[in-house]
Amino acid sequence: MKISQLKPLIPELFLMVSVLYYWVLTLNLLNPIAMGLLAILIYLIISKKATLGLVISVVFIALNLFLVLALISELSEFEVINQNYNNLIIFGSLYLGLNLILAGFMFYKYLKLKTN
Repeated sequence: MKISQLKPLIPELFLMVSVLYYWVLTLNLLNPIAMGLLAILIYLIISKKATLGLVISVVFIALNLFLVLALISELSEFEVINQNYNNLIIFGSLYLGLNLILAGFMFYKYLKLKTN
């Protein structure tokens, strides 16, 4: 597969990598949540259904906005700014920002597909 063929699938592939990362962190081989999410994402990539893509992207945006609030809450618990605070704010903001940007691209892509 060429890179030009993978470029439109970057948001879905990133989401799949995030699910796989979550699955590895749980240390549970039979994780039904991760299996279900991967199955839905694979089905989305194969079928390219606009409605499913829109639903997944909206849920992804909503979850990431919730995680932004969780990040702010976690940062407010630090009494002193130290290396852990800096790591959390840098990596948390980068990861959540990238998630929101890719979810926006995914929403736009499937909205354009839905209107055509």
